[in-house]
Amino acid sequence: LSTLDTIPCLLSPWSEWSDCSVTCGKGMRTRQRMLKSAAELGDCNEELEQAEKCMLPECPIDCELTEWSQWSECNTSCGKGHMIRTRMIKIEPQFGGTACPETVQRTKCRVRKCLRGPGMEKRRWKEAR
Repeated sequence: LSTLDTIPCLLSPWSEWSDCSVTCGKGMRTRQRMLKSAAELGDCNEELEQAEKCMLPECPIDCELTEWSQWSECNTSCGKGHMIRTRMIKIEPQFGGTACPETVQRTKCRVRKCLRGPGMEKRRWKEAR
């Protein structure tokens, strides 16, 4: 009966490596094999699964922006003008991530009508000084 102890493990060939566990960046992949000999024939300490790291191209990083600022004051004191608001880029896009949209917006504004009368411009000039 002592010959039974010397029966080697019968193992199937390793399977193909699995796909990487991620679609981009760092992940893991595994492969398996099966025990073909009956377990009663002695202990079989061979490993049945192996894992290794895998690296795919970097994941795309999309542009990230801050919230919009408040609208600025109207740029004229009377009549038609414009206001702007801005936002900052927090994260620049990389590895094919989505590009940044606009960071400045303009909109029209209208303050009270400008008074156009004789001598109005001169009078305002004196007040301003």
